[in-house]
Amino acid sequence: MGVSYYLPSLRKPLAGAMVLAIALAGVPAAGIRPAVAQGPESVADLAEGLLDAVVNISTSQKVQQEEEGSPSPTVPDGSPFQELFEDFFKGEGRRGGNQKVNSLGSGFVIDEKGIVVTNNHVIEGADAIEVIFADGSSLPATLVGTDPKTDLSVLKVEPTKPLKAVKFGDSTKIRIGDWVMAIGNPFGLGGSVTVGIVSARGRNINAGPYDNFIQTDAAINKGNSGGPLFNMDGEVIGINTAIISPSGGSIGIGFAVPTELAANIVNQLSEFGETRRGWLGVRIQPVTDEVAKSLNLEKAGGAMIAGIIEGGPITNGEMKPGDVIVSFNGKTVNDTRDLQRIVAESPIGAPVEARVLRDGKEEAVQITLGRLEDQETASVGKADDAPTDDSAASAPDAGSDADANADSVAVLGMTLAYLDDDSRKTYGIGEGVDGLVITEVSPGSGAEKAGLKVGEVVVEIAQEFMATPSDASGRVDALKKEGRRSAHMMIAGPDGNLRFVGVLME
Repeated sequence: MGVSYYLPSLRKPLAGAMVLAIALAGVPAAGIRPAVAQGPESVADLAEGLLDAVVNISTSQKVQQEEEGSPSPTVPDGSPFQELFEDFFKGEGRRGGNQKVNSLGSGFVIDEKGIVVTNNHVIEGADAIEVIFADGSSLPATLVGTDPKTDLSVLKVEPTKPLKAVKFGDSTKIRIGDWVMAIGNPFGLGGSVTVGIVSARGRNINAGPYDNFIQTDAAINKGNSGGPLFNMDGEVIGINTAIISPSGGSIGIGFAVPTELAANIVNQLSEFGETRRGWLGVRIQPVTDEVAKSLNLEKAGGAMIAGIIEGGPITNGEMKPGDVIVSFNGKTVNDTRDLQRIVAESPIGAPVEARVLRDGKEEAVQITLGRLEDQETASVGKADDAPTDDSAASAPDAGSDADANADSVAVLGMTLAYLDDDSRKTYGIGEGVDGLVITEVSPGSGAEKAGLKVGEVVVEIAQEFMATPSDASGRVDALKKEGRRSAHMMIAGPDGNLRFVGVLME
C-alpha cells in the first residue's frame, strides 16, 4: 500500500461506528531517569487556558452535480482527494443540479478583535465560511487574504466582545524532542487536545516552494487542518497542515508550518490582503560535490547563480553567474530552497547583505530586492539540467589534443568546435550565446557524467572565456598541472540559459 500526504480537513460528516482503542503504556526500561522517561506530568492547566482561542471552521460550497448515469470524475490511486471523490459521487447523491458540500477544519484567534488564522485548503473555493467557538457560538467570517504557496489564510469575524487570543512564539528555538500540544477539530468532534514531541525540523515534503515543516507525532487527523501547534509556554509555534498516512488517519507523522515562516505571511495578509515577497531575479542551481571540487570548496553547499533575469533587481553587477551565495540577510544558505525561502521573507526595497564565494574568496555585496510576482518566479534548475533532444555520439578519448589553428579539440571526453553560423543553425543556438559548441560526447567520459550534451556551449572553463578550441585544451592542461581533479565550467543551452558543472579530469 502506498503512503500519501493528506491535508487533514474533513469534507463530510463522520458516518458509521467509531472504534476506540486503548493502548497500555509499557514499563520504563531500567536505568532511565524518571524525569526523562515520563514527560510532562499534566498539560491540563495549559490546555484549559488555550481551548477558548481555538475554533472550528465550517465552510459550504455549491458544486454542479452530475446527472444520473453520467460518468464520475476519477483521481489517481493514492491521491489525498480519492476518498472525497468516491464518497461524494457514489450512491444516491448524484441527482443532477447544484449540490451543497460542507467542509470542516480548525483555526485559532490571534487578535481579540476577530482575526483568525487557518489553512488555505480549509477555505479554498468556499461560498460561505463560519467560525464556531468553544462555547458553541458562531459567527460568519470574511476572507482577508490567502496564500496557497504556504497554505495559510487569514479570516475576520465581527465579535460583540473581545475574543480569547493566542500569540505566536519563536519556532526557531524549538528542539527535536521538545513537547508540543495540538488542539483542533478532528473528524468534526470539536476541541480536542493531543500531545507529542517535535520529531524533526526543516522537513521538505514537496508541498510548496517554501517547505520548512515541523514534524510531530502529536496526533493530527482529518479536521485538524489549520489548528495550532503549541509549545509548553502556550505559544503557537506551528500551524498543523498535513500528515503522512496510508489511510488518512494519524500514524504519528504530522507536519506544521513553523511560525518563523507563518508569522510574516499572516502579518502581510492581515495588513495588505496579499503577500509581498522579495524577488532576487536570478536563476539558481545546486552546488553539487563535483561543482564544489571544481571550485576548490571544502564541501558542497550554498546556491549558485546560473543566470541573471533581464529586467530584474540585479542589473548592475552586484552578482554575476558563477557566484555561490552562502549567506543572505544574515541567514545561512545551505541549498537552493534555503535561498528561495530567505529571499521571499526579506524586505522589499531596502538594502540587504549577501555573502558570495567569488574567485575563491568570500565577498559581501549589497542587494535591493524587488517584489516577487507570480509571472516572475525565479526558476531553479538541477545541476545536470541539459537539453535532451540531441543524442550523444562517440568522441575521441578524454585527453586534450589540439593545435593553435585547429577547428575543434578533443578534451575531457567531448569535442569542442568554433561556434559559427553553421553550428548555430544546426543546433538552434541563439545569437547572444558565445563560446565553443559541443559536437560530440564520449560515453562514460567525465563530460557525459557531468550531463553535458551535444549542442550545448562551453562558455568558460575555470572562469576563463573560451574563444578558440586551443583555449580549452590549454586551460585543461593548466588545471591538470595545478593538480585539480575537476574543471569548473559555465555551460549555455541553445536558448542562452546558463548552468555550471564540474567535469572530472580522469
